[in-house]
Amino acid sequence: MNKIIYLAGLTLLSVLPAAAQQTAPDSTATLKDQTLSDVTVTARRASVRSLAGAINGKDILRDELFKAACCNLGESFVNNPAVDVNYSDAATGAKQVKLLGLSGTYVQMLTENLPNFRGAALPYGLGYVPGSWMKSLQVSKGNSSVKNGYEAMAGQINVEYLKPEDPEGVTLNLYGSTMGKFEANADGNIHINGNKNLSTGILAHFENNWSKHDGNGDGFQDDPRVRQYNLQNRWYWKSGSYMLHAGLSLLKEDRTSGQVDHHGSMTAGMTPYRINIGTNRYEAYMKNAFILDPAHGTNIALMGNVSMHQQNASYGIKDYYVNEKTAYASLIFETNFTDEHNLSAGLSLNHDYLHQSLTLPTSAVPANYGNLYPLTRGIESETTPGAYVQYTYNLHNKLIAMAGLRIDHSNVYGTFATPRFHLKWVPTDFLTLRLSAGKGYRSPHALAENNYLMASGRRLIIDKLNQEAAWNYGASFAFLIPIAQKMLKLNAEYYYTDFLSQTVIDYDTNPQEIHVTNLDGKSYSHTFQIDASYPLFKGLELTAAYRYNLVKTTYGGRLMWKPLQSRYKGLLTASYKTPLGLWQFDATLALNGGGRMPEPYTLATGNLSWERNYKAYGQVNAQITRYFRNFSLYLGGENLTNFKQKNPIIGYQNPWDNSFEPTMVYGPIQGAMAYVGIRLNLGKHQQ
Repeated sequence: MNKIIYLAGLTLLSVLPAAAQQTAPDSTATLKDQTLSDVTVTARRASVRSLAGAINGKDILRDELFKAACCNLGESFVNNPAVDVNYSDAATGAKQVKLLGLSGTYVQMLTENLPNFRGAALPYGLGYVPGSWMKSLQVSKGNSSVKNGYEAMAGQINVEYLKPEDPEGVTLNLYGSTMGKFEANADGNIHINGNKNLSTGILAHFENNWSKHDGNGDGFQDDPRVRQYNLQNRWYWKSGSYMLHAGLSLLKEDRTSGQVDHHGSMTAGMTPYRINIGTNRYEAYMKNAFILDPAHGTNIALMGNVSMHQQNASYGIKDYYVNEKTAYASLIFETNFTDEHNLSAGLSLNHDYLHQSLTLPTSAVPANYGNLYPLTRGIESETTPGAYVQYTYNLHNKLIAMAGLRIDHSNVYGTFATPRFHLKWVPTDFLTLRLSAGKGYRSPHALAENNYLMASGRRLIIDKLNQEAAWNYGASFAFLIPIAQKMLKLNAEYYYTDFLSQTVIDYDTNPQEIHVTNLDGKSYSHTFQIDASYPLFKGLELTAAYRYNLVKTTYGGRLMWKPLQSRYKGLLTASYKTPLGLWQFDATLALNGGGRMPEPYTLATGNLSWERNYKAYGQVNAQITRYFRNFSLYLGGENLTNFKQKNPIIGYQNPWDNSFEPTMVYGPIQGAMAYVGIRLNLGKHQQ
């Protein structure tokens, strides 16, 4: 099967340049001409745009997301050179986003500009946002605005869902893959009595991954069996100067993984190693806005969200339960004194409450599994009120300076201040410079945020942890260079993150332990990235990027490269849409650099338990889309190079031993995969 998929992928790649040579009459629905000085730019409508303000980031639109299958938020960054999404382990299917070489705990996740997917939701939260629900994504690097809190250290990702006030209609999306995964998505909205100022919408999602695929023959499923039901109801109301957005969402997910029955690696009488994770999640949000003075943009907004996340999990004989309740509220006042001067000020309140339990069978010796057992009433509760003020100076969009300061008080960690500054300068039409500096904090919930670590056979040791804090500094240059009557977009950027305090997951000091502890020494990240995009000819967009990560942390008194972190990444994407807009061809080539594995130990044979480093590897994804009047068909493949991490599960022969280790994953576990889908549009999003 993998050979067939691999050949199909090569066929897709060969079709791309051939199709790109077609000529046909221009279509204004697909292409447009713009004049900049005496340079004529001919291009498709941009599907990725730079954020307009002082913060360095990208606005990723729906057209860009649909260049791949984009089943969920975790699969939305295939074409993004700045963001990586990796499996956290080879057993549970947990994924984490990485930005500026740092894990997802340092990337603030927002939905509709409200903090979300915290604590226990973090390991699997990327799978809780179906791709077809998203209208756009905003990805910013470094410290963000103080409006949204103090947590963004490496960056921020905001999801904008489809809106009830969008044009009425219904869309359906069906998807199936060769790995046994099926998805069905639907969204629809109505304007009550034909008035879009009173609108409601429904978003629905179902997925079922029924396969027990074991492509590497280690006796463990390559991907968990997941069944998820996800439903959201959204409302919009506007009356005069008042505006309301509100909604409810419900999610139920069951994922199972572990050993495949009757595999050859299982000795007679051995109990199969199983992982079962059941999740129920409930959310509600509301955003109220009052326009006080439209001429000066004066408004006051009250917004907030609440969630309850219940998770029951078993990792072999370890049982873990968490019930997390979070609440967030923010009151914001904004006004423009003049066209150049803006003031924003507000109050916020954040509350996290986690009730956790961690148990073993009575026959087990707790000390053999770590320092947490038995945990029958593990309560973590934090309430943090805060206030902020932010001033923005905007001189004709040529010079934008934004300075903010917030003061927060945690009942656990005390009072702390968060200063942040952003500068954007456009000295000419062909150059944009951005600078940023600021501080960020976060409160760790080590067990909830890293509960996938319980899949490991090592002892799990978690110390009493301090609040994390880091400074982040960044600089970026964006150039527009006219070449052959087209515009080359060239970007170069550098970011430095320096941790003052950090939660460190130490695999290196003791091979029998995973030690979650406080930083004792230095920890920092240097990230340099350069990327360029160019419309080679009408309809064909090429993007190339290179990123280098230098990320080091102190483990057991030694400053070392962060393990399981690629030191560089190269990306090449090509997207071609025929002049009449009927066909679209997309391909992505990614080269992921090598990196360090956690420190190995010596076996009785004298050999190392695993290699000290892993090598670079390449991946190819491709997709063909055929557009019709009211629907589109898409066919694609992922990981067409068929690269798989060798032995992603250490000690798979005996999962009940302390040498069993499935959490050291740096690359893909599944091989080549093909998929097909249909998107049906009944009168919606014709904008």
